[in-house]
Amino acid sequence: MNEILTHILTGKDNQTHDIARWAWMLGFFVVAGSAIYLIYAGHEINLTELAGALGIVSGSGAAAVAGKQMSGAEPQ
Repeated sequence: MNEILTHILTGKDNQTHDIARWAWMLGFFVVAGSAIYLIYAGHEINLTELAGALGIVSGSGAAAVAGKQMSGAEPQ
């Protein structure tokens, strides 16, 4: 499990941590955790807003990964 997280949260060299990937994971867990909390607290959640929030987080994560794929963006 640790190897999977290391692969997801680091750059091409699997050692340098990437702030954009950490921000993506934190954002994803905040949105998902907020939705779970609201459900257990008995509140209604708007699925359109939840889908939009998850889309924004996923889109920003994808943009960060795409930006890191450019040559010279990360150490070799």
